[in-house]
Amino acid sequence: MNFGGTIRLNRIGVCIIIGVFVLFLLYMSSNSSGGDAKVPVVKDVSDNNSINLRKLLIAAIQVAEKGGKEVVVVKKDNNLDEETKGKTKEGVNDPVTKADYKSHCVMYYSLKHWFPTLKVISEEHSSEKDCSNLLFLDLDLNPNTVTSSSISLPDEMIPPEDITVWIDPLDATKEYTENLLEYVTTMVCVAVKGKPIIGVVHKPFGVDTQDFMGLGDLSKTPKIIVSISHAGQVKNISEQAFGKNVEVISAAGAGYKSLEVATGNVTAYIHTTAIKKWDVCAGNAIVESLGGKMTTLTNELLNYSDTNVVNEKGLLATMAKHEWYLNRLSPSKVKV
Repeated sequence: MNFGGTIRLNRIGVCIIIGVFVLFLLYMSSNSSGGDAKVPVVKDVSDNNSINLRKLLIAAIQVAEKGGKEVVVVKKDNNLDEETKGKTKEGVNDPVTKADYKSHCVMYYSLKHWFPTLKVISEEHSSEKDCSNLLFLDLDLNPNTVTSSSISLPDEMIPPEDITVWIDPLDATKEYTENLLEYVTTMVCVAVKGKPIIGVVHKPFGVDTQDFMGLGDLSKTPKIIVSISHAGQVKNISEQAFGKNVEVISAAGAGYKSLEVATGNVTAYIHTTAIKKWDVCAGNAIVESLGGKMTTLTNELLNYSDTNVVNEKGLLATMAKHEWYLNRLSPSKVKV
């Protein structure tokens, strides 16, 4: 499999970069309409023996956007039907809304409709509401539908057993209910043999395409982004590891925080507790495609090939000096 070259596109807020081993897409739009026609599976998309990776990329872009449109529509209707899944380990309420379910229905079942043999893992699949009235999206898998010019995307046929797709229909649900919409994303990640090679992060309430080619000044004092839910704990750890002058920024949404690393707005994303793989897979692909790194706090790469949805070993994402951060965060140097 050969992913080479760099491609940047600006029509309707699209930015694509193809790295040597990983492929990511950051796609942001504020439109809120969706397709509703049933469509047949076509032979060049998938069969029992293989899945067309280029078609899967295009489908991932479109279902992330369509899921985002469901999120926007529910918010505009102001009828969230908010429920709770319980509390996180940090004691924070973990809500779920009608938007989570509607986005899940569109994203999950559209992918399964077009790629029946594809293994798709969704945050909301185990608790989904009735999706029986779903009209499958009329996806247009022609590459020209997502580009402003002719480009060469990988046209590989991959055995379905090698592929795992992770989707998060609505990342930062709590902030969604609190109108902190800048943190909200819908995400799709494609892993081949456990390695994240396609990441799609869609910001349904975003209006601008970020330029994430610049990495900022990595020689400055560390600027750490952490989850709002345990900002105090990580601030204490960060001060032990990097000194009192370290800047700690709290934010929501693993997708949002991963993009802050990729853009160079922060130097590291640190998460010290368990985190679900659908939260980090797309961001992992993005960070690595730009030459960065995402590992557990014990310096292990995350494996996205299995159905074990939880990473229990924390998270560190950086664009540079990854080993330096890991060394500073080692248990021998900080008290958790």
